[in-house]
Amino acid sequence: MRALVQRVREAHVDVIDGESRERVGQVGPGVCVLVGVTHDDTEAEAARLAEKIVDLRIFPDAEGVMNLSLADAGGAALVVSQFTLYGDTTRGRRPGWSAAARPEHAEPLVEAVVAGLQGRGIDVATGRFRTDMEVLIVNDGPCTLMLEV
Repeated sequence: MRALVQRVREAHVDVIDGESRERVGQVGPGVCVLVGVTHDDTEAEAARLAEKIVDLRIFPDAEGVMNLSLADAGGAALVVSQFTLYGDTTRGRRPGWSAAARPEHAEPLVEAVVAGLQGRGIDVATGRFRTDMEVLIVNDGPCTLMLEV
């Protein structure tokens, strides 16, 4: 399981359907988390990933040092499923997607990450699985980290 975690000033996700657009998730200061799932990922890994996201010390303290966690800073999380985190670009110019889990396996695990964050008191907004989404991220810092469990 992989997550690209970006500290954000704000972020939102819109679902695009033809000419229509619907805002389905929005957060102020906190993190935007793009979550990728592979075939053998489990709920235990989803729980560890959520814990790691909450406890990651990437927010500045009073001295401007990255010493505070998402929970310490009182931030929110926008979680968006992102199968392309498992894109294989080792050969050719077109990524291969064979390492990305099928939606039937991935969706419950992304939901488990969301539940894990919420269980730790984090306000969470999400994208919508199996839709065309547009994500706006105002990266703070910028501060972007790749997590893998």
